[in-house]
Amino acid sequence: MKAAILLALLALSAGTALAQPAGKHEGKQQMKQEERQRMREDMREVYRNRAARPEPGRIEKARPMSPQEREKLRRDVQDASREMRR
Repeated sequence: MKAAILLALLALSAGTALAQPAGKHEGKQQMKQEERQRMREDMREVYRNRAARPEPGRIEKARPMSPQEREKLRRDVQDASREMRR
């Protein structure tokens, strides 16, 4: 009886082991050397271009505001604040 159970368990475990893929790379396509080289060059170009352009949302150096500009900005902010309350 024990032999029959052992034989059944062995058959079941062998079936699940055979259902798994044989190798790591089975089914995966390998990239050719030329494609890898082209991808490397493309990525280098992307990094070069990224360094040349400013970051989004980044403000360039602000120039000092004149007293008149500062006063106008203050009034504009106050007016906008009043409008939001309404």
